[in-house]
Amino acid sequence: MAQPAFEEIVEDFEFLDDWEDRYRYVIDRGKAMEPLDEALKVPATKVEGCASQVWLHPRIETGEFSFDGDSDAMIVRGLIAVLRCLYNGLPVQAVTDIDAEAELARLELHDHLSSQRSNGLKAMVQRIRNVGADAA
Repeated sequence: MAQPAFEEIVEDFEFLDDWEDRYRYVIDRGKAMEPLDEALKVPATKVEGCASQVWLHPRIETGEFSFDGDSDAMIVRGLIAVLRCLYNGLPVQAVTDIDAEAELARLELHDHLSSQRSNGLKAMVQRIRNVGADAA
């Protein structure tokens, strides 16, 4: 079972009839995120494998995983917001237990993202999993 914040997105998607509404919803989630501090947009936080510029800044505090992120593409920024709902607040040892592909499939994202965006999403998930595995 995913985080409650992610379950909320799944429920919201059930009420949105077409992909354009869902696309706008994802973008709006990204717009609502605080921008990542420019000082954190460095090579160490940059995610390779994304068509756009993507930065993820993970934090582990009292055994709990969270991350902030940013992108120069609005849809990718929205995808970061979705991933934050999936992962933020988890015990660090649970990060690698999340089947992100299955959870994101519930949103039918793979059917509507370009192959470049899908690859970028996979790269972001892999970065998150690597941080979780290293910290566990």
